[in-house]
Amino acid sequence: MKPIELKVNGSTVQCAVEPRTHLADFLRETRMLTGTNLGCEQGVCGACTVMIDGVPQRSCITFAVTCQGAEVRTIEDFDQDPVMAELRAAFTAEHALQCGYCTPGMLATARDIVTRIPDADEARIRHELSGNLCRCTGYVGLVRAIRRVLDARRADREARAAAGAASMDKDGPHAS
Repeated sequence: MKPIELKVNGSTVQCAVEPRTHLADFLRETRMLTGTNLGCEQGVCGACTVMIDGVPQRSCITFAVTCQGAEVRTIEDFDQDPVMAELRAAFTAEHALQCGYCTPGMLATARDIVTRIPDADEARIRHELSGNLCRCTGYVGLVRAIRRVLDARRADREARAAAGAASMDKDGPHAS
């Protein structure tokens, strides 16, 4: 057994784990965080995707001991996250959910796309999703859902910029 300390969903966790224990097994069996699904257990399907230090990672091929000092976020930690709330609503509206098995990993990857690539087009979204397999949806709804959130966030940025520019025109240094 090897002692490790890491943050899981904001809480510091100290425990001893076998060096061969994968992060997904550690999360599901030790922390009872069953939102992290196991699909292929080879890092191919993306169902086990979690955020490690802010980056989506496959927890089925990541050893828990390599997460020493890391911050791990599972789907359970995103209940109050505004970006994730937008994505969940968009997934529902665009019928991007069917059996739900891939959903936690898809949502983690989608959140990464929205926060990291705010100007992603359909081709880029599809490229970014290529590490997450879904056998039910055909990806059309998934891509539309992410596109919906990106478009809404872009419109919000543009509206705020326009409001700020209008305010500067009205109250700026050259106003009389």
